[in-house]
Amino acid sequence: MPKIAKELSALEIGRLREPGFHSVGGVPGLAMQVTATGARSWVLRVMVGVRRRDMGLGPFPAVPLALAREKARQARESVATGNDPILEREQARSALLAQQARVITFRTAAEKFVAIKRSEWKNEKHHKQWAATLVQYAYPVIGDMHVADVEQAHILRILEPIWTTKTETASRVRGRIETVLDWAAARGHRSGINPAQWKGRLDKLLAAPRKLQAVAHHPAVPIDDAAAFYAELSQADGIAARALQFAMLTATRSGEVRGAAWSEVDLAKGLWVIPAARMKAKAEHRVPISPASLALLNALPRIEGCDFVFPSSRKAALSDMSLLAVMRRMGSQYVPHGLRSTFRDWAAERTEFPRDLAEKALAHVLDSKTEAAYRRGDMVERRATMMFAWAQFLKAEAVTQNVL
Repeated sequence: MPKIAKELSALEIGRLREPGFHSVGGVPGLAMQVTATGARSWVLRVMVGVRRRDMGLGPFPAVPLALAREKARQARESVATGNDPILEREQARSALLAQQARVITFRTAAEKFVAIKRSEWKNEKHHKQWAATLVQYAYPVIGDMHVADVEQAHILRILEPIWTTKTETASRVRGRIETVLDWAAARGHRSGINPAQWKGRLDKLLAAPRKLQAVAHHPAVPIDDAAAFYAELSQADGIAARALQFAMLTATRSGEVRGAAWSEVDLAKGLWVIPAARMKAKAEHRVPISPASLALLNALPRIEGCDFVFPSSRKAALSDMSLLAVMRRMGSQYVPHGLRSTFRDWAAERTEFPRDLAEKALAHVLDSKTEAAYRRGDMVERRATMMFAWAQFLKAEAVTQNVL
């Protein structure tokens, strides 16, 4: 049993100034600790099992004498029943810190996810679109909510006002919210079924997007107008016009052409090899260069210290609007990406080239995984014949169609 100390009054305790432990009585083991700096606090010195523990009960005078004695009595009663109040307090604090670490807002979760994934995304535009849609549609409803508290009702509050009027945008918002919530679950910030999940959840509450909005195709030059358009384009001035002309001849995407580098082009072999990092499908794409494309490339100026085939005035890649601007100056209502559709229509309706040959030229990924697994070659030599015929068609020259 601890020594029973004289029970000091509040006034006497207030006069304690000497550094060390001062028993204050009233409860066995209760003491006032005075530090060398003069700070004072309550300590209960008690045996827990076979160990003597010093349990802090708070600073003096913030914790008055009566409250300190009450805390000390409760602690001793807890020890008497076989508990360790100090360990319990440490465990409670640890649990609180763990809980606080798990609790983050949806906004914070989204920002953390974007920061992690940003390096995977192809360009800054995609990052900005991600952030903009969440800021505009998701954050006003769930941005400041704990991510663990986001429920289906909140998702519907976000989506229902725009689901039928801005279907494509709403669908993207839903997908992005679902992705953020999946990330939060993987990091331990929430549990349970994802309330933004489409299949099995929201598909029972919202109309299917494909039923609400017809697919908007890129405006494409009609096949019968392709040769006239190409002839007019050939007369247009500027490097952007040449880039658009090259894109039309090769049926490649605007971004692939704008980023084309001389180091990717083998003029002797008539081959342009686009690295996987610059392709939508993240797979290397070999493009056969027809004589018309080769003549276009050979006529281009080379700029010292610049590897871009179609450089801007600042020796950088052309902007994503530069090719569209060429078409607008021509008075065209079409868009650069639509030229790929023109090529596809020509191959299907005016030639006997196989469908998969045209699809390979467009670098489309086969829908069938089984077919894709067996068809690993890129048929570049056969595609060279097709691209030669396409160039002849655009130049309104006599075309010899081959059945391949």
